[in-house]
Amino acid sequence: MVAVDPGKETFLSEMHRQTMSPKSANRARRSFLKTGLVGILAAGLAPRFAPSALSGAGAPSNKLALGCIGVGTHGHEVNLMSFLQHNDCRVVAVCDVFQSRRARSKQVVDAHYGNADCAMFADFRELIARADIDAVVISTPDHWHTLMALRALEAGKKVFCEKPTLTIAEGRLLADAVKRTGGFFATGLEDRSVIHYHKIAEAVRNGAIGRLERIVVGLPVGKAFPKQAPVGVPEGLDFKMWLGPAAQRDYVPTLTDPDVWRQIREFSGGTLTDWGAHLIDTANVANFAEDTGPVAVEGRGEIPPGCLNSVPLTFELNYTYANGITMVVKSDVPSIRCEGTDGWVGNRGWRGRLEASDLEIYRRVYEPATSRIWPRWENEHRDFLDAIRGDRAPMYSAEALHRLSTSMHIGAIAMELRRPVRWDPATESFIGDAAANTLKSREVNTSWEH
Repeated sequence: MVAVDPGKETFLSEMHRQTMSPKSANRARRSFLKTGLVGILAAGLAPRFAPSALSGAGAPSNKLALGCIGVGTHGHEVNLMSFLQHNDCRVVAVCDVFQSRRARSKQVVDAHYGNADCAMFADFRELIARADIDAVVISTPDHWHTLMALRALEAGKKVFCEKPTLTIAEGRLLADAVKRTGGFFATGLEDRSVIHYHKIAEAVRNGAIGRLERIVVGLPVGKAFPKQAPVGVPEGLDFKMWLGPAAQRDYVPTLTDPDVWRQIREFSGGTLTDWGAHLIDTANVANFAEDTGPVAVEGRGEIPPGCLNSVPLTFELNYTYANGITMVVKSDVPSIRCEGTDGWVGNRGWRGRLEASDLEIYRRVYEPATSRIWPRWENEHRDFLDAIRGDRAPMYSAEALHRLSTSMHIGAIAMELRRPVRWDPATESFIGDAAANTLKSREVNTSWEH
Protein backbone atom coordinates (compact mmCIF):
# COMPACT_ATOMS: atom_id res chain seq x y z
CA MET A 1 0.00 0.00 0.00
CA VAL A 2 1.22 3.50 -0.85
CA ALA A 3 1.15 6.15 1.84
CA VAL A 4 -0.46 9.37 0.65
CA ASP A 5 0.47 12.79 1.95
CA PRO A 6 -2.82 14.47 3.04
CA GLY A 7 -1.48 17.71 1.62
CA LYS A 8 -1.64 16.19 -1.83
CA GLU A 9 -5.34 15.31 -1.64
CA THR A 10 -6.38 18.06 -4.04
CA PHE A 11 -3.75 16.99 -6.53
CA LEU A 12 -4.83 13.36 -6.34
CA SER A 13 -8.41 14.40 -6.97
CA GLU A 14 -7.31 16.33 -10.02
CA MET A 15 -5.37 13.37 -11.33
CA HIS A 16 -8.46 11.19 -10.93
CA ARG A 17 -10.47 13.69 -12.94
CA GLN A 18 -7.83 14.09 -15.61
CA THR A 19 -7.57 10.37 -16.33
CA MET A 20 -11.33 10.00 -16.93
CA SER A 21 -13.19 10.31 -20.20
CA PRO A 22 -14.10 13.90 -21.14
CA LYS A 23 -17.77 13.44 -20.16
CA SER A 24 -16.92 11.83 -16.83
CA ALA A 25 -14.29 14.48 -16.19
CA ASN A 26 -16.82 17.24 -16.76
CA ARG A 27 -19.09 15.77 -14.09
CA ALA A 28 -16.14 15.33 -11.76
CA ARG A 29 -15.26 18.99 -11.96
CA ARG A 30 -18.44 19.64 -10.03
CA SER A 31 -18.36 16.74 -7.60
CA PHE A 32 -14.82 17.25 -6.24
CA LEU A 33 -14.02 13.55 -6.05
CA LYS A 34 -11.26 12.51 -3.65
CA THR A 35 -9.59 9.41 -5.04
CA GLY A 36 -6.20 7.72 -4.69
CA LEU A 37 -3.21 7.10 -6.90
CA VAL A 38 -4.11 6.64 -10.57
CA GLY A 39 -2.71 7.44 -13.99
CA ILE A 40 0.66 9.07 -14.02
CA LEU A 41 1.07 9.06 -10.25
CA ALA A 42 2.58 5.64 -10.83
CA ALA A 43 5.58 7.62 -12.02
CA GLY A 44 5.79 9.41 -8.66
CA LEU A 45 4.95 12.86 -9.94
CA ALA A 46 4.32 15.86 -7.74
CA PRO A 47 2.00 18.80 -8.44
CA ARG A 48 3.50 21.79 -10.23
CA PHE A 49 0.86 24.36 -11.08
CA ALA A 50 0.76 28.05 -10.44
CA PRO A 51 -1.49 28.83 -7.44
CA SER A 52 -4.70 30.76 -8.00
CA ALA A 53 -4.32 34.42 -7.18
CA LEU A 54 -7.90 34.86 -6.07
CA SER A 55 -9.11 31.53 -4.72
CA GLY A 56 -11.42 32.35 -1.85
CA ALA A 57 -11.53 36.04 -2.74
CA GLY A 58 -14.17 38.23 -4.30
CA ALA A 59 -16.46 40.64 -2.52
CA PRO A 60 -19.80 41.22 -4.35
CA SER A 61 -18.57 44.59 -5.68
CA ASN A 62 -15.44 42.88 -6.97
CA LYS A 63 -17.06 40.06 -8.89
CA LEU A 64 -16.65 39.80 -12.63
CA ALA A 65 -20.11 39.76 -14.23
CA LEU A 66 -20.34 37.04 -16.89
CA GLY A 67 -22.76 36.49 -19.75
CA CYS A 68 -22.73 32.98 -21.25
CA ILE A 69 -23.48 32.67 -24.98
CA GLY A 70 -24.23 29.12 -26.04
CA VAL A 71 -25.32 26.84 -23.21
CA GLY A 72 -25.54 23.49 -24.95
CA THR A 73 -23.57 20.48 -23.75
CA HIS A 74 -20.11 22.00 -23.29
CA GLY A 75 -21.34 25.52 -22.68
CA HIS A 76 -23.59 24.42 -19.83
CA GLU A 77 -21.93 21.34 -18.33
CA VAL A 78 -18.33 22.56 -18.50
CA ASN A 79 -18.03 26.33 -18.89
CA LEU A 80 -21.12 27.55 -17.05
CA MET A 81 -20.83 24.98 -14.26
CA SER A 82 -17.11 25.67 -13.82
CA PHE A 83 -17.50 29.43 -13.56
CA LEU A 84 -20.28 28.96 -10.99
CA GLN A 85 -17.71 27.35 -8.69
CA HIS A 86 -15.59 30.53 -8.49
CA ASN A 87 -16.71 33.21 -6.07
CA ASP A 88 -14.88 36.10 -7.72
CA CYS A 89 -17.24 36.02 -10.71
CA ARG A 90 -20.99 35.89 -11.13
CA VAL A 91 -23.08 34.65 -14.07
CA VAL A 92 -25.75 37.29 -14.71
CA ALA A 93 -27.11 36.29 -18.14
CA VAL A 94 -27.38 33.33 -20.50
CA CYS A 95 -28.07 33.21 -24.22
CA ASP A 96 -28.95 30.41 -26.60
CA VAL A 97 -30.98 29.97 -29.78
CA PHE A 98 -32.70 27.01 -28.09
CA GLN A 99 -35.36 28.22 -25.66
CA SER A 100 -35.09 25.02 -23.62
CA ARG A 101 -31.34 25.39 -23.17
CA ARG A 102 -31.40 28.97 -21.97
CA ALA A 103 -34.31 28.18 -19.62
CA ARG A 104 -32.38 25.24 -18.15
CA SER A 105 -29.26 27.31 -17.59
CA LYS A 106 -31.20 30.18 -16.04
CA GLN A 107 -32.80 27.74 -13.62
CA VAL A 108 -29.40 26.34 -12.62
CA VAL A 109 -27.85 29.79 -12.20
CA ASP A 110 -30.77 31.13 -10.15
CA ALA A 111 -30.74 28.02 -7.94
CA HIS A 112 -27.02 28.43 -7.37
CA TYR A 113 -27.34 32.05 -6.26
CA GLY A 114 -30.71 31.64 -4.54
CA ASN A 115 -32.57 34.25 -6.57
CA ALA A 116 -34.31 34.78 -9.93
CA ASP A 117 -31.95 37.41 -11.35
CA CYS A 118 -30.33 35.60 -14.29
CA ALA A 119 -31.42 37.21 -17.58
CA MET A 120 -32.19 35.14 -20.70
CA PHE A 121 -31.58 36.08 -24.34
CA ALA A 122 -32.13 34.41 -27.70
CA ASP A 123 -30.02 37.03 -29.53
CA PHE A 124 -26.39 37.37 -28.41
CA ARG A 125 -26.35 41.03 -29.46
CA GLU A 126 -28.77 41.87 -26.67
CA LEU A 127 -26.55 40.19 -24.10
CA ILE A 128 -23.43 41.99 -25.35
CA ALA A 129 -25.27 45.32 -25.24
CA ARG A 130 -25.84 45.05 -21.47
CA ALA A 131 -23.65 47.57 -19.69
CA ASP A 132 -23.51 45.50 -16.49
CA ILE A 133 -21.72 42.56 -18.16
CA ASP A 134 -17.93 42.60 -17.91
CA ALA A 135 -17.10 39.45 -19.88
CA VAL A 136 -18.74 36.97 -22.22
CA VAL A 137 -18.23 33.22 -22.43
CA ILE A 138 -18.70 31.94 -25.99
CA SER A 139 -19.48 28.22 -26.32
CA THR A 140 -21.20 28.08 -29.71
CA PRO A 141 -20.51 26.05 -32.87
CA ASP A 142 -17.18 27.00 -34.46
CA HIS A 143 -18.59 29.16 -37.26
CA TRP A 144 -19.79 31.73 -34.71
CA HIS A 145 -16.61 32.01 -32.61
CA THR A 146 -14.82 34.83 -34.38
CA LEU A 147 -17.84 36.97 -35.20
CA MET A 148 -19.21 36.89 -31.66
CA ALA A 149 -15.79 37.52 -30.15
CA LEU A 150 -15.28 40.53 -32.41
CA ARG A 151 -18.65 42.00 -31.43
CA ALA A 152 -17.87 41.50 -27.76
CA LEU A 153 -14.40 43.06 -28.03
CA GLU A 154 -15.78 46.10 -29.86
CA ALA A 155 -18.29 46.49 -27.02
CA GLY A 156 -15.45 46.53 -24.50
CA LYS A 157 -16.15 43.08 -23.07
CA LYS A 158 -13.52 40.61 -22.00
CA VAL A 159 -13.86 37.33 -23.89
CA PHE A 160 -13.53 33.64 -23.03
CA CYS A 161 -14.14 31.71 -26.26
CA GLU A 162 -14.04 28.06 -27.25
CA LYS A 163 -11.63 26.77 -29.90
CA PRO A 164 -11.03 26.72 -32.87
CA THR A 165 -11.40 29.46 -35.47
CA LEU A 166 -13.17 28.44 -38.68
CA THR A 167 -10.62 29.81 -41.16
CA ILE A 168 -7.09 31.21 -41.25
CA ALA A 169 -8.35 34.67 -42.23
CA GLU A 170 -10.81 34.80 -39.34
CA GLY A 171 -8.09 33.86 -36.86
CA ARG A 172 -5.85 36.69 -38.03
CA LEU A 173 -8.78 39.11 -37.93
CA LEU A 174 -9.50 38.13 -34.33
CA ALA A 175 -5.89 38.34 -33.15
CA ASP A 176 -5.48 41.76 -34.77
CA ALA A 177 -8.73 42.99 -33.22
CA VAL A 178 -7.48 42.09 -29.74
CA LYS A 179 -4.32 44.11 -30.36
CA ARG A 180 -6.19 47.02 -31.92
CA THR A 181 -8.77 47.34 -29.16
CA GLY A 182 -6.42 46.50 -26.30
CA GLY A 183 -9.04 43.95 -25.32
CA PHE A 184 -8.76 40.74 -23.35
CA PHE A 185 -9.31 37.37 -25.03
CA ALA A 186 -8.72 33.88 -23.63
CA THR A 187 -9.30 30.56 -25.36
CA GLY A 188 -11.36 27.87 -23.63
CA LEU A 189 -8.78 25.15 -24.11
CA GLU A 190 -7.45 23.16 -21.16
CA ASP A 191 -4.43 21.30 -22.51
CA ARG A 192 -1.65 23.50 -21.19
CA SER A 193 -3.08 22.98 -17.71
CA VAL A 194 -3.55 19.19 -18.08
CA ILE A 195 -0.62 17.64 -16.27
CA HIS A 196 -0.15 14.77 -18.75
CA TYR A 197 0.48 17.06 -21.72
CA HIS A 198 2.37 19.63 -19.69
CA LYS A 199 4.79 16.91 -18.52
CA ILE A 200 5.28 15.63 -22.08
CA ALA A 201 6.06 19.12 -23.38
CA GLU A 202 8.21 19.90 -20.33
CA ALA A 203 10.36 16.82 -20.89
CA VAL A 204 10.89 17.52 -24.58
CA ARG A 205 11.57 21.25 -24.24
CA ASN A 206 14.11 20.61 -21.50
CA GLY A 207 16.05 18.05 -23.53
CA ALA A 208 15.07 14.92 -21.60
CA ILE A 209 14.81 12.90 -24.83
CA GLY A 210 17.75 14.55 -26.54
CA ARG A 211 17.11 16.36 -29.80
CA LEU A 212 13.48 16.08 -30.91
CA GLU A 213 13.15 14.41 -34.32
CA ARG A 214 9.57 13.24 -34.89
CA ILE A 215 6.09 13.62 -33.42
CA VAL A 216 3.17 11.28 -34.01
CA VAL A 217 -0.34 12.50 -33.14
CA GLY A 218 -3.42 10.27 -33.17
CA LEU A 219 -6.91 11.73 -33.44
CA PRO A 220 -10.12 9.70 -32.99
CA VAL A 221 -12.23 8.66 -35.96
CA GLY A 222 -15.50 10.55 -36.18
CA LYS A 223 -18.86 9.23 -37.36
CA ALA A 224 -20.59 9.18 -40.71
CA PHE A 225 -24.12 10.65 -40.70
CA PRO A 226 -26.49 9.64 -43.53
CA LYS A 227 -28.26 12.43 -45.37
CA GLN A 228 -31.76 13.23 -44.11
CA ALA A 229 -34.84 14.77 -45.63
CA PRO A 230 -35.58 18.34 -44.54
CA VAL A 231 -38.23 18.82 -41.85
CA GLY A 232 -39.81 21.79 -40.16
CA VAL A 233 -37.76 23.71 -37.62
CA PRO A 234 -38.77 22.60 -34.10
CA GLU A 235 -40.55 25.05 -31.86
CA GLY A 236 -38.22 26.90 -29.55
CA LEU A 237 -35.25 27.04 -31.98
CA ASP A 238 -34.20 30.17 -33.88
CA PHE A 239 -32.61 28.25 -36.76
CA LYS A 240 -31.77 31.36 -38.77
CA MET A 241 -29.69 32.63 -35.86
CA TRP A 242 -28.14 29.19 -35.35
CA LEU A 243 -26.93 29.26 -38.97
CA GLY A 244 -25.84 32.88 -38.64
CA PRO A 245 -22.83 33.58 -40.90
CA ALA A 246 -23.05 30.14 -42.55
CA ALA A 247 -24.91 29.67 -45.82
CA GLN A 248 -28.66 29.20 -45.57
CA ARG A 249 -29.79 25.57 -45.72
CA ASP A 250 -32.76 23.40 -44.82
CA TYR A 251 -33.12 22.07 -41.31
CA VAL A 252 -32.68 18.34 -40.83
CA PRO A 253 -33.33 16.52 -37.53
CA THR A 254 -29.73 16.01 -36.33
CA LEU A 255 -28.02 19.07 -37.78
CA THR A 256 -27.62 20.94 -34.50
CA ASP A 257 -26.13 17.92 -32.71
CA PRO A 258 -22.43 18.68 -32.00
CA ASP A 259 -21.34 15.29 -33.35
CA VAL A 260 -23.03 16.17 -36.64
CA TRP A 261 -22.23 19.84 -37.23
CA ARG A 262 -18.57 19.19 -36.40
CA GLN A 263 -18.43 17.06 -39.54
CA ILE A 264 -19.85 19.79 -41.81
CA ARG A 265 -17.39 22.32 -43.26
CA GLU A 266 -19.73 25.32 -43.01
CA PHE A 267 -19.71 24.92 -39.24
CA SER A 268 -16.43 23.22 -38.31
CA GLY A 269 -13.29 21.48 -39.53
CA GLY A 270 -14.15 18.05 -38.20
CA THR A 271 -12.03 15.86 -35.97
CA LEU A 272 -8.87 17.55 -37.22
CA THR A 273 -9.78 20.93 -35.75
CA ASP A 274 -11.75 19.59 -32.79
CA TRP A 275 -9.48 16.95 -31.25
CA GLY A 276 -6.50 18.33 -33.13
CA ALA A 277 -6.71 21.55 -31.14
CA HIS A 278 -5.84 19.54 -28.07
CA LEU A 279 -3.01 17.31 -29.22
CA ILE A 280 -1.45 19.40 -31.99
CA ASP A 281 -1.04 22.23 -29.50
CA THR A 282 1.05 19.94 -27.29
CA ALA A 283 3.08 18.98 -30.35
CA ASN A 284 3.70 22.62 -31.28
CA VAL A 285 4.61 23.51 -27.70
CA ALA A 286 7.02 20.57 -27.41
CA ASN A 287 8.70 21.76 -30.61
CA PHE A 288 8.91 25.46 -29.56
CA ALA A 289 6.57 26.15 -32.50
CA GLU A 290 3.52 27.46 -30.65
CA ASP A 291 4.15 30.96 -32.07
CA THR A 292 4.77 29.80 -35.64
CA GLY A 293 3.62 26.30 -36.60
CA PRO A 294 4.58 23.96 -39.45
CA VAL A 295 5.86 25.15 -42.84
CA ALA A 296 4.67 22.31 -45.11
CA VAL A 297 2.10 19.54 -45.14
CA GLU A 298 0.86 16.79 -47.41
CA GLY A 299 -1.68 14.04 -46.92
CA ARG A 300 -5.00 12.52 -47.79
CA GLY A 301 -8.40 12.29 -46.16
CA GLU A 302 -11.60 10.47 -46.98
CA ILE A 303 -15.09 12.00 -46.85
CA PRO A 304 -17.77 9.31 -46.60
CA PRO A 305 -20.07 9.40 -49.68
CA GLY A 306 -23.79 9.96 -49.43
CA CYS A 307 -23.55 11.56 -45.98
CA LEU A 308 -24.04 14.90 -44.29
CA ASN A 309 -20.28 14.86 -43.68
CA SER A 310 -18.28 17.31 -45.78
CA VAL A 311 -14.90 17.07 -44.04
CA PRO A 312 -12.60 14.02 -43.99
CA LEU A 313 -13.57 11.36 -41.50
CA THR A 314 -10.24 9.52 -41.69
CA PHE A 315 -6.93 11.04 -42.72
CA GLU A 316 -3.16 10.98 -42.49
CA LEU A 317 -1.14 14.18 -42.70
CA ASN A 318 2.64 14.63 -42.77
CA TYR A 319 3.83 18.00 -41.52
CA THR A 320 7.30 19.53 -41.62
CA TYR A 321 8.57 22.34 -39.38
CA ALA A 322 11.23 24.91 -40.25
CA ASN A 323 13.73 23.11 -38.00
CA GLY A 324 13.30 19.88 -39.97
CA ILE A 325 11.23 18.06 -37.36
CA THR A 326 8.32 16.10 -38.81
CA MET A 327 4.85 15.40 -37.42
CA VAL A 328 2.40 12.72 -38.49
CA VAL A 329 -1.27 13.39 -37.68
CA LYS A 330 -3.49 10.40 -38.37
CA SER A 331 -6.78 8.76 -37.50
CA ASP A 332 -6.22 6.62 -34.41
CA VAL A 333 -7.02 6.85 -30.71
CA PRO A 334 -6.22 10.21 -29.07
CA SER A 335 -2.45 9.97 -28.57
CA ILE A 336 0.88 11.71 -28.87
CA ARG A 337 4.44 10.43 -29.06
CA CYS A 338 7.53 12.63 -29.22
CA GLU A 339 10.64 10.82 -30.42
CA GLY A 340 14.15 12.13 -29.86
CA THR A 341 17.75 11.07 -30.21
CA ASP A 342 17.85 9.80 -26.60
CA GLY A 343 14.35 8.38 -26.08
CA TRP A 344 10.66 9.14 -26.39
CA VAL A 345 7.68 10.33 -24.32
CA GLY A 346 3.93 10.28 -24.89
CA ASN A 347 0.63 8.63 -24.02
CA ARG A 348 -2.34 6.87 -25.62
CA GLY A 349 -5.92 7.74 -24.77
CA TRP A 350 -7.23 11.16 -23.76
CA ARG A 351 -5.30 12.05 -20.60
CA GLY A 352 -3.97 8.50 -20.75
CA ARG A 353 -1.24 7.12 -18.54
CA LEU A 354 2.13 8.62 -19.38
CA GLU A 355 4.53 6.36 -21.26
CA ALA A 356 8.20 6.77 -22.12
CA SER A 357 11.34 4.97 -23.12
CA ASP A 358 12.25 5.49 -19.45
CA LEU A 359 9.67 6.70 -16.90
CA GLU A 360 12.47 8.33 -14.91
CA ILE A 361 12.22 11.12 -17.49
CA TYR A 362 9.03 12.33 -15.82
CA ARG A 363 10.62 12.45 -12.35
CA ARG A 364 13.14 15.08 -13.36
CA VAL A 365 12.59 18.43 -11.67
CA TYR A 366 13.41 21.66 -13.49
CA GLU A 367 14.00 24.90 -11.64
CA PRO A 368 11.47 27.58 -12.64
CA ALA A 369 14.26 30.01 -13.45
CA THR A 370 15.86 27.67 -15.98
CA SER A 371 12.99 25.48 -17.16
CA ARG A 372 12.13 25.99 -20.80
CA ILE A 373 8.37 25.82 -20.22
CA TRP A 374 5.99 28.03 -18.29
CA PRO A 375 4.33 27.00 -14.98
CA ARG A 376 1.20 24.87 -15.25
CA TRP A 377 -2.01 26.72 -14.44
CA GLU A 378 -4.90 25.15 -12.57
CA ASN A 379 -7.44 25.14 -15.43
CA GLU A 380 -8.67 27.39 -18.22
CA HIS A 381 -11.51 28.96 -16.19
CA ARG A 382 -9.37 29.85 -13.20
CA ASP A 383 -6.65 31.11 -15.52
CA PHE A 384 -9.15 33.43 -17.26
CA LEU A 385 -10.17 35.03 -13.97
CA ASP A 386 -6.65 35.24 -12.57
CA ALA A 387 -5.23 36.73 -15.76
CA ILE A 388 -7.83 39.50 -15.69
CA ARG A 389 -7.21 40.22 -12.00
CA GLY A 390 -3.45 40.04 -12.42
CA ASP A 391 -3.37 42.10 -15.62
CA ARG A 392 -1.37 39.42 -17.43
CA ALA A 393 -1.73 37.41 -20.61
CA PRO A 394 -3.97 34.33 -20.39
CA MET A 395 -2.77 30.78 -20.95
CA TYR A 396 -4.20 30.84 -24.50
CA SER A 397 -4.33 34.24 -26.18
CA ALA A 398 -6.09 35.08 -29.46
CA GLU A 399 -2.71 34.92 -31.20
CA ALA A 400 -2.05 31.48 -29.72
CA LEU A 401 -5.48 30.28 -30.85
CA HIS A 402 -4.81 31.60 -34.35
CA ARG A 403 -1.42 29.91 -34.65
CA LEU A 404 -2.80 26.61 -33.38
CA SER A 405 -5.85 26.74 -35.62
CA THR A 406 -3.68 27.63 -38.62
CA SER A 407 -1.60 24.49 -38.09
CA MET A 408 -4.78 22.48 -38.55
CA HIS A 409 -6.29 24.58 -41.34
CA ILE A 410 -3.26 24.19 -43.60
CA GLY A 411 -3.62 20.42 -43.23
CA ALA A 412 -7.30 20.63 -44.15
CA ILE A 413 -6.44 22.72 -47.20
CA ALA A 414 -3.82 20.19 -48.33
CA MET A 415 -6.45 17.48 -48.10
CA GLU A 416 -8.98 19.56 -50.01
CA LEU A 417 -6.49 20.24 -52.81
CA ARG A 418 -5.16 16.67 -52.62
CA ARG A 419 -1.56 17.82 -52.93
CA PRO A 420 1.30 19.17 -50.79
CA VAL A 421 1.30 22.82 -49.74
CA ARG A 422 4.05 25.07 -48.37
CA TRP A 423 3.25 27.66 -45.72
CA ASP A 424 5.09 30.80 -44.63
CA PRO A 425 4.24 31.53 -40.95
CA ALA A 426 5.77 35.02 -41.21
CA THR A 427 3.58 36.25 -44.08
CA GLU A 428 0.77 33.80 -43.26
CA SER A 429 0.43 32.76 -46.87
CA PHE A 430 0.92 29.68 -49.00
CA ILE A 431 4.08 29.98 -51.07
CA GLY A 432 3.38 30.39 -54.78
CA ASP A 433 -0.07 28.83 -54.44
CA ALA A 434 -3.01 31.04 -55.39
CA ALA A 435 -5.53 28.20 -55.08
CA ALA A 436 -4.47 27.43 -51.52
CA ASN A 437 -4.48 31.11 -50.55
CA THR A 438 -8.06 31.40 -51.77
CA LEU A 439 -9.05 28.78 -49.18
CA LYS A 440 -7.76 30.88 -46.26
CA SER A 441 -11.16 32.59 -46.03
CA ARG A 442 -14.86 31.88 -46.62
CA GLU A 443 -17.93 33.72 -47.79
CA VAL A 444 -19.96 35.09 -44.91
CA ASN A 445 -23.75 35.21 -44.92
CA THR A 446 -25.15 38.45 -43.47
CA SER A 447 -28.89 37.75 -43.72
CA TRP A 448 -29.06 36.86 -40.02
CA GLU A 449 -28.36 40.52 -39.18
CA HIS A 450 -31.87 41.56 -40.24
